[in-house]
Amino acid sequence: MIRAIAFDWGGVLIENPTKGLLKYCAKQLQMTEHSLSNAYRKYAESFQKGTISEQSLWEIISPEWKNHSPRIFSLWEKAFKNVYQENKEVFQFVSLLKQNGYLTGFLSNTEYPAMRFFQKQHYDMFDVTVFSCAEGTRKPEKKIYQILLTKLRVEPQETVFVDDRSEFIDGAETIGIHGILFQDLDQLRRDLSSLSVKVT
Repeated sequence: MIRAIAFDWGGVLIENPTKGLLKYCAKQLQMTEHSLSNAYRKYAESFQKGTISEQSLWEIISPEWKNHSPRIFSLWEKAFKNVYQENKEVFQFVSLLKQNGYLTGFLSNTEYPAMRFFQKQHYDMFDVTVFSCAEGTRKPEKKIYQILLTKLRVEPQETVFVDDRSEFIDGAETIGIHGILFQDLDQLRRDLSSLSVKVT
């Protein structure tokens, strides 16, 4: 029996922010999007695992391109706010699942500035939240899914994880969690219904 459903952030609960984030930051850093994307890719894992700070990230990237580090407190958080676009119907659906008695979780590969932004939204539909930057591990590593299960206090077979990237679904399924590759809300309802989850 399914007791808990957990959701990814970018690409599920919100529109995927990555391209917009890099575009915004590139403009502030006076870099091309392509150049920033290539530089960022080298450090994305460390940034998402919380092993490198935002300031350190810019100090590494900016000298490489002969630019100055951003002078605002958090360029990444400001960029996130600028591009943030909720999939409101999905948030409402999470609230419905919670009202129906299911435990609800949030699991995201994300950075400390984005985590702070999330916390400022005061979302109340999630029973637990798991941020890669705070845990030092990220999808699709087994450890982060195990942390999710521990926080939810459920077994893998009692849990569904919803993500828009197949490699992250595969990671969840490796430890026995039911995975659903998100396409749209109607498809999600159907797939959850097939697992006998009450979706109305």
